Amino acid sequence: MSKMVRDVMTVDPRTVDLNDSVVDAARIMEEEHVGSIPVVGSDNVLAGMITDRDIVLRVVAAGKDPRSTTAGEVATKQVSSAYPDEPLDEALEQMAYRQVRRLPVIEDDRVVGIIAQAEVVHEVKDKKAGQLVDEIWQARP
Repeated sequence: MSKMVRDVMTVDPRTVDLNDSVVDAARIMEEEHVGSIPVVGSDNVLAGMITDRDIVLRVVAAGKDPRSTTAGEVATKQVSSAYPDEPLDEALEQMAYRQVRRLPVIEDDRVVGIIAQAEVVHEVKDKKAGQLVDEIWQARP
């Protein structure tokens, strides 16, 4: 039997609220040593993802004030996600296709976990892990 997303996901990941500042989002990323975190609305419903790159390009480079700019203003709203009872292989294919290193896991539209490339590499066979990393980085500038 193949692994399911729930077998490898990080449960109850840190999130940032839509109305929290970009500074708050950056601090969470620093504390968690990650480059992206889910952005949530009321009741922990997934509203998007914000990355360190979003902050640099959409806030700093645009000359906006990171203290008054909200995570919801600069987050990517169209986000792919996985489900806890989804086969891990399907989630990995989605990560490779979308070229993302972190995939939020949702249940009833609420963030319940996250799959990170770094953790998945430890869970799958070396060959498959290598393919995943190659596919995610293939089109990166």
